[in-house]
Amino acid sequence: MSVLVDSDTRVVVQGITGGEGKFHAEQMMDYGTNVVAGAVPGKGGQEVNGVPVYDTVHEAAREEDADASVVFVPPAFAGDAVFEALDAPLDLVVAITEGIPTQDMAKVNKRLSEVDTRLIGPNCPGIITPGEAKLGILPGNIFESGDVGLVSRSGTLTYQVVDNLTSRGIGQTTAIGIGGDPIIGTDFIDALELFEADPDTKAVVMCGEIGGEDEEEAARYIAENMDTPVAGFIAGRTAPPGKRMGHAGAIVSGSGTGTAESKINALNDAGVPVGDTPNEVADHIEDFL
Repeated sequence: MSVLVDSDTRVVVQGITGGEGKFHAEQMMDYGTNVVAGAVPGKGGQEVNGVPVYDTVHEAAREEDADASVVFVPPAFAGDAVFEALDAPLDLVVAITEGIPTQDMAKVNKRLSEVDTRLIGPNCPGIITPGEAKLGILPGNIFESGDVGLVSRSGTLTYQVVDNLTSRGIGQTTAIGIGGDPIIGTDFIDALELFEADPDTKAVVMCGEIGGEDEEEAARYIAENMDTPVAGFIAGRTAPPGKRMGHAGAIVSGSGTGTAESKINALNDAGVPVGDTPNEVADHIEDFL
C-alpha cells in the first residue's frame, strides 16, 4: 500500500513547456507516472512529449480526469500557480519551486484552510511511491518498494537515508519531501498521521533539521498518537545560532528552541532513536523490522 500517490494517480504538470517542467515531466513518465496533461497559460493546444497542454489547471483536470498536479513554475509566478491548482478539482498539489515569496505562501496557507486539496512543498523534492509513481525530482533508481515510510525536510538527506535502506534490502512504502521553507503545506505531523493509518507501513523515518519547532511538535504527536515505530535524523548539529544553513527555515534563533539538541532530546523523550548518520538511521529501522 502507499499514501497519497500510486499507479492510478493522474498528474498535471504546471509549467511543462519550460526547461525544468519538460525535463522532469519526461523523467516522471519514464518512471511510470501517469502524466496526463500540462498546464501553461497561453500554451493551450500544444503538446510536450505527447502530453496535451491546456491553458488552465481546471481545464486540464476536467478534460483529462486528473487528480494531482506538480508545480514547476518560476518563483514570482508559482504562488499564483498553486492558487490555481487549489481552485481546480484536485486531491494533491506538489510545489517543487524554490524561492516563492513568503508573503505569497502566507496567502496560499490561508487558502489551504478553505479547501480539501493537500499541498506538499514548496521547495521540496516531491513524493514517490516506489515502483508506482513519483511526482517531483526524486531519483527513482534508489528507491525500492517495501514497508518503511519516510518524511523529510531535506531532499539530499532523503536520498542518503533511502540509499542506506535500499542497500540493505529495506524498501519504502512512500517517501514524502515536505520542504524546508518556513511556510509549507503538509508538515511532519500530517505525514506521520498518514503513515500511522497505513497498514503496510511498518516503520517510519523522520528526517529533520535545525530551525523552527516542527520536529519538537512531531515528537509530541509520536508520543501521544503513534504505535508505528519511528527513527529520526537531525541535520545541522554544528550550525551556529543565527546562521541559516541550507533551507530558508533552517535557522536557529538563539532562544534555545530550534536547535539540533532540543530536537534530538524531544525525539528521544518520545521514544524515537536518532541516528548520528544516515547509516545509523538504517540500523534503527533494521532493529524495528
